[in-house]
Amino acid sequence: MSSVQRITVLGATGSIGRSTLDVVARHPDRFKIHALTAHRNVDALFEACVAHRPPFAVVAEPSAARTLAARLAQASIDTRVLSGEEGLIEAATHPDVDSVMAAIVGAAGLKPTLAAARAGKKILLANKEALVMAGPIFMAAVRAHGAALLPIDSEHNAIFQCLPALASGRLADCGVRRILLTGSGGPFRTRPISELAHVTPEQACAHPVWNMGRKISVDSATMMNKALEVVEAHWLFGASPEQIEVVIHPQSVVHSMVEYADGSVIAQLGHPDMRTPIAQALAYPDRVDAGVAFLDLAKIGSLSFEKPDFERFRALALAYEVLAAGGSAPAVFNAANEVAVDAFLAKELSFPRITEVIEATLDRLPAREIQSLEDVIEADRAARVQAAALLKPRTLVGAA
Repeated sequence: MSSVQRITVLGATGSIGRSTLDVVARHPDRFKIHALTAHRNVDALFEACVAHRPPFAVVAEPSAARTLAARLAQASIDTRVLSGEEGLIEAATHPDVDSVMAAIVGAAGLKPTLAAARAGKKILLANKEALVMAGPIFMAAVRAHGAALLPIDSEHNAIFQCLPALASGRLADCGVRRILLTGSGGPFRTRPISELAHVTPEQACAHPVWNMGRKISVDSATMMNKALEVVEAHWLFGASPEQIEVVIHPQSVVHSMVEYADGSVIAQLGHPDMRTPIAQALAYPDRVDAGVAFLDLAKIGSLSFEKPDFERFRALALAYEVLAAGGSAPAVFNAANEVAVDAFLAKELSFPRITEVIEATLDRLPAREIQSLEDVIEADRAARVQAAALLKPRTLVGAA
């Protein structure tokens, strides 16, 4: 790797992408943007290209690519514009790229992130779905091609910081008893369950602590984000389901913890700002300024923790069932959630039915063996078809 780290940001206009660009801009002597990608937000991608002048930019549709290319040419910005999945893969695997920030939300990020692993890149993984959907395939690619994998989710990054260097894939060999994933509990942690049928997308997206995109905010409200993180932690750290525990921590100051066999518990603390884990992973093993305020523990005063209510947060219970089932179950789990959340955000589905759709999809699609990426993609497709069918009125118990 050169002295200046050249970075592709997959999902540059989302919250993680914008935070990444903020950290990069603070350290022009260490980091340089090679490629920026976005789905449809041409205006935001144009502004980012003006600021960072990358050699490449990628958007989903050819028509949007033509629009962006014309605007960049008019502004005398020499950036080559690509489109579609092929463009994403080229941006993630280009020989000049050292690191790939994988921040595309959902299943759409799987193929370019897996391609980066197969190209032996340093991967800064914010796209948890890559591991949830295709954990064994993705980790095999990381090992086979010598890729480096650094977690960006605040919880997994915290665990990474609290663990010793793992000489093997077994936590017990390093004296680790379990890992403790913290979660805020979202905006409805204390709201009566009987009232949840009436919550709106706007209320679900109003997270009390974190500033996130709409899909991830809804996942936080159902705690599906934590459910996906349980599956992700299994693959990242070689942790068995019994070694992964979720703890509600409303202040979101303790980002996660590791408990050791001798009774020690090591925690990583910080303000709830994604620039901290991004800076940690970008500069690893060094430390650099992230632009984040320092903690004043006396001002915070107290930190509280509680066990999650698995009735309120049914997705958490499903995560452990999905891990036990293995095979295609995690891909089905993720795909059904994406379909249900999209329907909720479109005001076509009530909030409690998100998890109901997920569970019913899992019931109708028993786990199958996964041997290839094609198997994962087929499981994802089948789950989306099944979940969409379940959105119809009276398909589920309690549906309107």
